[in-house]
Amino acid sequence: MNPYLVPGLILVVVVTVGIGAYGLRFARTTSDFLVASRAVSPAWNAAAISGEYLSAASFLGVAGLILRYGVDVLWYPVGFAAGYLALLLFVAAPLRRSGAFTLPDFCQVRLSSTALRRLASVFVVFIGCLYLVPQLQGAGLTFTTVTGGSYVWGALLVGVVVTANVALGGMRAITFVQAFQYWLKLTALAVPVIFLVLQWQSDGRPSVAPPAGAVFPAATSVVVEQDATVDGVEVHKGEELYYDEGDRVPQVSTVDAHFGPEWLLPGGERTLFATYSLILATFLGTMGLPHVLVRFYTNPDGASARRTTLVVLALVGLFYLLPTLYGVLGRVYTPQLLMTGHTDAVVLTLPEAALGGGHLGRLLGALVTAGALAAFLSTSSGLLTSVAGVVFTDVLRAGRGGSVRDFRMATLLAAVVPVTLSVYVSNMDVSRVVGLAFAVAASSFCPLLVLGIWWRGLTDLGAAAGILIGGGAAMVAVLITVLGPPLDGWAAQLIGQPAAWTVPLAFLVMVIGSLLTSRRVPHDVGATMLRLHAPESLRI
Repeated sequence: MNPYLVPGLILVVVVTVGIGAYGLRFARTTSDFLVASRAVSPAWNAAAISGEYLSAASFLGVAGLILRYGVDVLWYPVGFAAGYLALLLFVAAPLRRSGAFTLPDFCQVRLSSTALRRLASVFVVFIGCLYLVPQLQGAGLTFTTVTGGSYVWGALLVGVVVTANVALGGMRAITFVQAFQYWLKLTALAVPVIFLVLQWQSDGRPSVAPPAGAVFPAATSVVVEQDATVDGVEVHKGEELYYDEGDRVPQVSTVDAHFGPEWLLPGGERTLFATYSLILATFLGTMGLPHVLVRFYTNPDGASARRTTLVVLALVGLFYLLPTLYGVLGRVYTPQLLMTGHTDAVVLTLPEAALGGGHLGRLLGALVTAGALAAFLSTSSGLLTSVAGVVFTDVLRAGRGGSVRDFRMATLLAAVVPVTLSVYVSNMDVSRVVGLAFAVAASSFCPLLVLGIWWRGLTDLGAAAGILIGGGAAMVAVLITVLGPPLDGWAAQLIGQPAAWTVPLAFLVMVIGSLLTSRRVPHDVGATMLRLHAPESLRI
């Protein structure tokens, strides 16, 4: 085992807990725990947002998808980054001016509906859990890949550290933690990729997509993990297959991947419908993610919220250049992952595979593993804080006058379900599941926020109907995809990438429902809209 791994992981955990303890000194009130007393500067907030947004799906999953499918999945990083443009244009400043602490708070402020607030709370918890489970699953995968230890221990370690940090320091403490972890993640990918590209140049720049398919760069053995067919030959679980340097990487019946020129071409088996659906989910889903939105409540004013979003666009865009390179170089140096299906591990295994088992390869391997741990910790912290905030205000009914002890109890309650689920789910495709969370967010909170901020005619019944029908349809599609049987044909496209029809459906139902119930438009809608859109300098 890499001797630098355990010290590196321990250092990340110790620094994370240490920074959280430092932030604890500033956390005294429930406002500190929920929104850091709305006193976070744009620079700090942008780093913290980037830290929590760049999750296991970004750090591990994007590279794994590119390794597997190539050009066809570049829309994932593009959509993940571009989503902040929509957030900047339509939501950031008005949302901050609303004075809300959580998304259900916004429902109460804009539409004065307790029932809608409760419905929003259900969706916040669902999206938070759907997004949080893959982070813990990624932690278990990392722990197993780099140490050979139990998957369960990796998931539990991250779950316990995150729960302790959030419960003890809330938003005030995790702001410092997430800002530090963004720069750690960027460094953990940027430094090794310099050496990896130099090594690729030194090796004569081997083709990443040979016409005959990927080849093994060195003699390799692969252990079969489940019964399958390898190039037409049946193999059974536990068998060990051996390949010489230069042998073609065979296709395994249980692993879906692209080979040869197909890897370099868009389209393939993915229809145009699925591509547009993915773009819509990632572009509009960002503005509906509770753990992203809650950070905009921490800015001092609307102008600061807009400046924060601009900086986030730059930081996130810079980061997403790097996983793409790992996925591309993985075709050259770790093609055996295309046989096992563990393509999410390419970032973790690539440094030692390309640079050898010497000190440099091991040090860089430990560095990317430390970055992966930071990804799980930072995103999980933000998700847990947003869900705990809703549990605090809407389940425990503590309201804004609740005690710090109530918030800590809410954090423990919010952590139980995702941590428990992560222990029993170890084979999910991290980026795919996170992409489904984006689809639910885009089909529920995105229409609510856009129409709630920009259309005076929205009513509580129209909003509730849109969330239930559009968001509910996306939620059902997610559950079928994750828990149901494999689908094929158009059913697989419609259910596997539902945003293309669930987002328009949610908008349509909200508009028609509101027009049919126009008498329920809040009587103070004029004052509320003025509050959302008027600059703070007017002091309205």
